[in-house]
Amino acid sequence: MHDKSPRKSPTLPASILASIKARRTRGSGQHEPHDRDRGMMIASYNVHKCVGVDRKFDPARTSHVIREIGADVIALQEADTRFGERRGLLDLNWMERETGLFPVPVSGVAKAHGWHGNVVFFREGLVRDVHQVKLPGLEPRGALITELELKDGSVLRIIAAHLGLLNHSRHQQARMIIDILRSREECPTVLMGDLNEWRLGDRSALNTLASVFGLPAAVPSFPSRLPVLALDRIMANRPGLIDKVETHDTPLARLASDHLPIKAIVKPPTALAAAV
Repeated sequence: MHDKSPRKSPTLPASILASIKARRTRGSGQHEPHDRDRGMMIASYNVHKCVGVDRKFDPARTSHVIREIGADVIALQEADTRFGERRGLLDLNWMERETGLFPVPVSGVAKAHGWHGNVVFFREGLVRDVHQVKLPGLEPRGALITELELKDGSVLRIIAAHLGLLNHSRHQQARMIIDILRSREECPTVLMGDLNEWRLGDRSALNTLASVFGLPAAVPSFPSRLPVLALDRIMANRPGLIDKVETHDTPLARLASDHLPIKAIVKPPTALAAAV
């Protein structure tokens, strides 16, 4: 059972103070490759249309951050141009060659990588199902729902989403995601993406999502140079399915986008069946 009791969100000034304190000890941001015996690494990254905090458009730099993360499954937001003819911004051949990652195929997007800027890359397994969701609201927002069959035959559902900037839209979008999930067969599910929501309480879209996913860990990821707001989230529909959520905080990641990537470990396949 998820704990659905109200929780008090830290005040913004307290978050700022904590971020300033943490910044002093950020160091070089060196990281070790994750141990795949612990499970599968998943990650979420708003790539900001491959424009860094230095305002330079640099898809190669974005691709190198993705390689640096070393995830087995990664959900990207803002991976396409937003207006006009949507066009993918990353070199997919480079991604496959350098990272071993393959894009989840989507239909009806000739030049884009994903759906409404959302793209999911995976390392191993088979894509059993892909569901493209146009989310309600004034802005062009979407979600990509894919079911991956892992090597042992178990299934993991990934929901990659980018919610809107308006509070009313986020509530509508969260409700639509929950309604879609409840209409489908239950299975281990991870929701991840830029949810544009750091508050808790009745006015928060996180409160709507909590009915299935519980309250997700709040890991500040925005802005990348001094993370204060937990806009990016990874959450699961079963307790114990994912390990600690953390940022991928390296010098390159701080520069390549205004969001830091976030990552977590999904327990090994044997734990997917046990996580009930």
